[in-house]
Amino acid sequence: MEMNGLFIDRKFRLPRVWSNRELRKFARLFTGDVVNVSGWQDLDKEGQHYRDYFANATSYTITNYKSEARGFQGFENEIFLDLSGELPPELTGKFDVAFNHTVLEHIFEVHKAFRNVCMMTRDIVILVVPFLQQMHESFGDYWRFSPMTVKRLFEENGLTLLYLSFNGHDQASVYIFAIASRAPERWSGRIGNDFSYVDKRAPSDGFWPYIGCHVISNTGYRVGRILNKLLRLFGIKAR
Repeated sequence: MEMNGLFIDRKFRLPRVWSNRELRKFARLFTGDVVNVSGWQDLDKEGQHYRDYFANATSYTITNYKSEARGFQGFENEIFLDLSGELPPELTGKFDVAFNHTVLEHIFEVHKAFRNVCMMTRDIVILVVPFLQQMHESFGDYWRFSPMTVKRLFEENGLTLLYLSFNGHDQASVYIFAIASRAPERWSGRIGNDFSYVDKRAPSDGFWPYIGCHVISNTGYRVGRILNKLLRLFGIKAR
C-alpha cells in the first residue's frame, strides 16, 4: 500500500492507520471525561495526538503502567495504573469514555484487565485489539481476539456492543475496532448496531469470507481453480 508517496509497513503501521480512520468517525460524538487507558505515548503514529481526536471532550486523561516514566507524556494529570491489579476505587466510574488501543494483548491477566477498563467508564468503551498480527514487543505479547471474544467480554462486563469493524487488507495485520456502551439506547441512530465477522470482500480462493481471509496468500490454489475451470470449458477432465 502506498500513501502520500511513502510505502506503509503492512505488518504494524497499516492496521494502525486504519484504526485511526475508524476512531475519527466517532470520536467527536463523545463529550465529558475521556481516558486513554494505559496509553504510554498518546501518539497515533501519524504525527497527531489521540487527545485531538476527542475535540468535544471536557477532559482528557492518560493512564500509564510504569510510574518511573512520570512526566514522559508531559501531562500533569497522568495516572499510573496496572490493569492486571485491583482498580483503585477512585477510578471506578470516573470517566464517560474509556479508550484502549492495542494494550490488552500485552497483559496476561486479560479478563481482569478488560474488566478494569470497563469499570472505569460510566458509559462508553472504545477498544482496539489485534486479531492477526506478528508477535511483537519483548515485554510480553500473549493474546489475539476474535469478534465473538470481544462481544462476549463486553456482555460479561455489563456493556452492549454497538459497533465492531475490522480491516481486510491483503497480506496485512488485522485489527478489531469496537465501541460498547452501558446505555445503548442513548446512541441509537448515531452509532449503528453493526457486528459481523464476515469480510465484505470475498477471498478469491473460494474459502469462507471471514475476518482474516485476505492475510494468507493462497496463490497456487487460486491458480489451480482457474485452470480447472478452463479445462472444464474445453471438456478436459482435470486429474
